[in-house]
Amino acid sequence: MDAITKIYDEVIQADCECCGQKEDCTKDYIVIVKNNHAGSWVCGLCSGAIEEYLSKNPGKTMEEAVSSHNEVCQNFNITTRINPKLTLAWALKDIAKRSLKNRMVKNSTKLNIYRSSSCIPTLKN
Repeated sequence: MDAITKIYDEVIQADCECCGQKEDCTKDYIVIVKNNHAGSWVCGLCSGAIEEYLSKNPGKTMEEAVSSHNEVCQNFNITTRINPKLTLAWALKDIAKRSLKNRMVKNSTKLNIYRSSSCIPTLKN
C-alpha cells in the first residue's frame, strides 16, 4: 500500500499551455514534454496537432509551431466556445467566399469563344 501512495503522490495535474486541458502526469513526463515542445507543456491532442503542423511546414521551428497552434486554440476558445452557432455561420460564409473565388479563378482561365453567325439557317417564308 505504501508504494501505491508514493506513486499517487508523484502524479500532478498539468494544464496545457495551448488549449487549457488538464491532464494527470508525472513530473518526469512533464519535463520530457516541455523539452520536446520548446519549453511549453502541451496535452497529447495539441502535441499531435503541433507535430502535424511541423510535417506540413518543414522549415518551421518548434517555437513557431507551438505559437501557431496556441493562436488557433485561443481563437477557438474566444469564438467557438462562446457562440458555436455564430461560428458555424462564419465558417459557412468563409466556405462560400472560397467557392466563389475558386469559380472566378476557373472562369477567368477559360477561353471565351463567340459565334460570328448563327449555326441555324435563316427560315424563309
